[in-house]
Amino acid sequence: MKISKRYSTVLFALLMSLLMAFIMSGVLTAIFAGFSHEFITHWMHAFSAAWPVAFLAVMIVAPIVRKLVARLTE
Repeated sequence: MKISKRYSTVLFALLMSLLMAFIMSGVLTAIFAGFSHEFITHWMHAFSAAWPVAFLAVMIVAPIVRKLVARLTE
């Protein structure tokens, strides 16, 4: 099953924000809370808070970045 190309912008934002929020929340949880027996719980809590913010950020920032990249490249 493939998704229609008209949803590619939203799908990109969804997947990019998912991966970035997952990675960054894990890294920051490890830095600030350390690796304890509750690490996964803390990580998933941080991830669930970060993902919606990351998704909105990608939706807003991606078009701006695309325009900036277009201006900076030949």
